[in-house]
Amino acid sequence: MSQSNLSIAVYPGTFDPITLGHENIAHRATKIFDKVIVAVAGNTSKQCFFAFEKRVDLVKAVFKDHKKIEVIGFNGLLMDFVESQNAQVVIRGLRAVSDFEYEFQLAGMNRKLYPNVETLFLTPSEQFTFLSSSLVREVATLGGNIEQFVSPVVKEAMKETGR
Repeated sequence: MSQSNLSIAVYPGTFDPITLGHENIAHRATKIFDKVIVAVAGNTSKQCFFAFEKRVDLVKAVFKDHKKIEVIGFNGLLMDFVESQNAQVVIRGLRAVSDFEYEFQLAGMNRKLYPNVETLFLTPSEQFTFLSSSLVREVATLGGNIEQFVSPVVKEAMKETGR
């Protein structure tokens, strides 16, 4: 299949840290698309636990053996990045009804800016519906065991921070 015929989706986020829920969404997206770009956002209004470069490195480590997933860090407007990657779809994860309103607004704005790019919502497998990066950070910071929420490489990186 030529590069121009590939179906490409971008799965963006801060991934601070990447959780098993994020991994689940990315892996499931590879069943739909030829290539999934996990796009790690650098410029964000969020106060991040890990620096941008570290987040990119961790996400790359998590997906290092997956041939259909590419990890790229980006800055700037998501939709500019999506177009630069010749992607047709943005993947967004929905865990609960509380995520929907914000994601719906975001999808509408993106459609106004770039009508040729679709947004596809995926829900994680049931065991990950409660899981968020902020909850993982909180549990880790308070000394709890995060083994069942993140891959071993992420668990180790969080342990190394000493927070």
